[in-house]
Amino acid sequence: MSAGASNVIGWIEAAVLGVVQGLTEFLPISSSAHLRILGPLLPSGADPGAAFTAITQLGTELAVLIYFRHDILRIARAWAASLTGRGGALDPDARMGWLIIVGTLPIAVLGLLLKDFIEGSLRNLYITATMLIVFGLVLGAADHFGRKRRELSELSWRDGLLFGFAQALALIPGVSRSGGTITAGLLLGYRREAAARYSFLLAVPAVMASGFYQLARSWGQPGPVAAGPTLLATVVAFAVGYGVILGFMRFISTRSFRPFVYYRLLLGALVLVLLQTGFLSAV
Repeated sequence: MSAGASNVIGWIEAAVLGVVQGLTEFLPISSSAHLRILGPLLPSGADPGAAFTAITQLGTELAVLIYFRHDILRIARAWAASLTGRGGALDPDARMGWLIIVGTLPIAVLGLLLKDFIEGSLRNLYITATMLIVFGLVLGAADHFGRKRRELSELSWRDGLLFGFAQALALIPGVSRSGGTITAGLLLGYRREAAARYSFLLAVPAVMASGFYQLARSWGQPGPVAAGPTLLATVVAFAVGYGVILGFMRFISTRSFRPFVYYRLLLGALVLVLLQTGFLSAV
């Protein structure tokens, strides 16, 4: 951080962070890692913090709600019907609703238990860079060796829980929520599109709960980003994120995840170099 840095992120910097959040949230490259890396490189030199990251994710998650609105409404109705006895308990959509709930439990429990670590020591940039590299290699291996034949209709309770634990790994900046769950899906033999679709649906309750929790917790409290710039970043993240979903779902229908693997490796290596040369501070 430069000597003249103000430690307060303004409107323009918040808009830039919103663009980055929207660009990276749905790609398997870790949006939290990008916000953590970019913050100290901005003129203010400030780490936007875990609360800012969680709140701006509300914008990108709104993009998911709109893009998958028909799937989400169908699943929600079938799940509610299964509770009242007006629908079959084994209805595929009702079952998907229960699988999303089960898959959300790991990140909910671990997020609460590890809250202090998530907002503190786990934001160390050495950890972020290492996770970018390690999970980039794991994603590459999963994409290369995974059978990629299974559909979401074959999702079992065991697989739903494994997806959930993979999503929980994203509590560590550098892992990537979509990257972790998509990697798990590929290792379990699911098609790229199926793994990505379930990844996005699974993220809805966790991201919304985390975002609103951080919003309530930080309301009126001083921080590196004021309420106005945070709102701007969230709106920008929504607009950019929706466009990214459209492009990403088309991309993976015909292409592999190899470009994202290379990008993760290069970014992780670059961050390590910047840390070793003193250009970036780990904390």
